[in-house]
Amino acid sequence: MTEDEMRKKLATLRIEHRDLDAAIAALAEADGPDQLRVARLKKRKLALRDQISMIEDYLTPDIIA
Repeated sequence: MTEDEMRKKLATLRIEHRDLDAAIAALAEADGPDQLRVARLKKRKLALRDQISMIEDYLTPDIIA
């Protein structure tokens, strides 16, 4: 995967992460939130955060001080 492809993937993952955040908030505000659905969305959100962190770490060069 090239650096450009990784940056595009990173942008896509960030958008999906943001969308999940909005979906979780909307479910929490609804009457009688579906706790199982909320838990699954939160788990997916955490997995996305891990993928985002991995790509960011790869794209950010190590600086030796």
